[in-house]
Amino acid sequence: MSKVEDFLTAKEEEQVVDAIRIAEKETSGEIRVHIENSHGSTDIFERSMEVFHLLKMDNTQQKNGVLIYVAVADRDFVIYGDKGINDVVPSDFWESTKDAIVAQFKNGNFKQGLIDGILRAGTELRKHFPWSEDDVDELSNNISKG
Repeated sequence: MSKVEDFLTAKEEEQVVDAIRIAEKETSGEIRVHIENSHGSTDIFERSMEVFHLLKMDNTQQKNGVLIYVAVADRDFVIYGDKGINDVVPSDFWESTKDAIVAQFKNGNFKQGLIDGILRAGTELRKHFPWSEDDVDELSNNISKG
């Protein structure tokens, strides 16, 4: 088994996807989680931007997509927010969200770290991009893997 397959159990993956559904319930924002073994020789931030584009997260109508990119073997991750959300969140938001995830990851609680980050992002998205009746779920909630 690869490190990606060992990162979360099938049940934990379901719980993370449920957290995405909950976080997106009252917002037009889109949250995705992508897990891969390594970002290789590419800078992790650059790789997260590539994945963001590959997942078509840059095509959301309000530019309010958030990607949590995890490189398992590298023991690293990035939270990447599109322009729409970056323009409105407090300047320390991504750092405090990253700290919440790291606190869980350090103890091996990968599922809970992802859930904590997802729910924090969802709360902030609701403030700036509230759900309206004409909103459509633009992107899959499933965890993608590379």
